[in-house]
Amino acid sequence: MVISLIICTFQRSKPLLDLLHSVKLQNVYPNQILIIDGSLNDDTNYILKDNFFLNIEYYKVTQENRGLTKQRNFGLSKISSNSEIIFFLDDDVVLEPYYFKNILQVYVEYSDAKGVGGFIVNDSKWEFVGLNYKKNIQNFVFDGWKIKDGTRFIARKILHLDSNEPPGFQSDFSHGRSLGFLPPSNKIYKVEQLMGGVSSFKKEIFDTHQFSEYFEGYGLYEDADFTIRVSKKHQLYCCTSAKLNHYHAPDGRPNQYQYGKMVVRNGYYVWKVRNPNPKFIHIYKWNAITILLILIRLSNIFTPSLFKSKTAFTESVGRVVGYLSLAFKSPK
Repeated sequence: MVISLIICTFQRSKPLLDLLHSVKLQNVYPNQILIIDGSLNDDTNYILKDNFFLNIEYYKVTQENRGLTKQRNFGLSKISSNSEIIFFLDDDVVLEPYYFKNILQVYVEYSDAKGVGGFIVNDSKWEFVGLNYKKNIQNFVFDGWKIKDGTRFIARKILHLDSNEPPGFQSDFSHGRSLGFLPPSNKIYKVEQLMGGVSSFKKEIFDTHQFSEYFEGYGLYEDADFTIRVSKKHQLYCCTSAKLNHYHAPDGRPNQYQYGKMVVRNGYYVWKVRNPNPKFIHIYKWNAITILLILIRLSNIFTPSLFKSKTAFTESVGRVVGYLSLAFKSPK
C-alpha cells in the first residue's frame, strides 16, 4: 500500500526528532512524510536540515493554519494523489518495531476497516488473570486482563455512574473508557473511537470528513469528535500489536486553567456529537460525573507538593468556569 504520514508539531523539535528516528527503523517506511510545523521558532526546520530522513516534506504554517485540527486539515491538502492510507502521529511518540506493518495488516485482513489505531504501551500496567478472574471494585477487568482503577472510576462504580460500554466506545452519557483500557493482548478490537495521534485512515474517508476547527489550538478531544463522526458510517479498529510509547512532552500544552475549561466544554461538545438528543437519565449522569470529577480534582489540592497543589487548584477553577459557562453559552 502507498502510505502517507502526517505529523503536526508545535514547539517540540527534540521529541519530533526522536519520533522520526523510530520511523526510520521501521520495516515499512512511509512513501510521504508531511511535517506540519506551527512553532513560533525555527528549531524544527533547523533539526530537519541537520538530519536527513527520506520522503520528508516540511511546511511551516502561519497563524491562519496554526492549531492541531487546522494543521491536520492543511496536511491533508498536501497528500499525494496516489496515497491509499494516511497515518497520523503525535510529535511526542516513539514507535516500536513493526508499527506500520501491523496496522497495514489489519486493512488486509478486515475489508471493512476504514480506520485503524495503534496502541500506547507505556501509560498503563496490566496483569493477565484469565477469563475466570472474579471482578472487584478496585480493578477493571477486560478480556482476561486486569488493571487497577483510579479514584475517579472507583467512585463512579460506587455511585453507579461507570460506563456501560467496552473500551473505545462512548456511553449515551459520555465519559466512556478510552483505548487505554484495552489490554496488551496483541488482538484487534472493534472500536468507535481512535486516539488521533496514533491513528490511520483510508484516504477515501477524507472525501467526506475533515477535522473540526471548533477545537482551537491544542485541540483536546478533537480525535473523539472526528472518529465518532466517522464511525457512524464506517468501521474502526484498534490494533494492540501496533505498539508505541507516548512521552507527553510538556512543551506546547495549554495552561491548567484553559485545560480545565476544555475538559468540560470540549467533553460536552463530543457528548452531543455522539448523542444529540439525550434522555433525562443521560443528562443526569453526564452532569453528575462532571461534578464528581471536579470534586476529585479539587481534592488533589491537599498534597504536600506546592506545585501539584497549585496545578490542581488552577485546573479545578477552569473546570468550574467551563461547567458554569454551559448555562450561558454551550458549544454548538
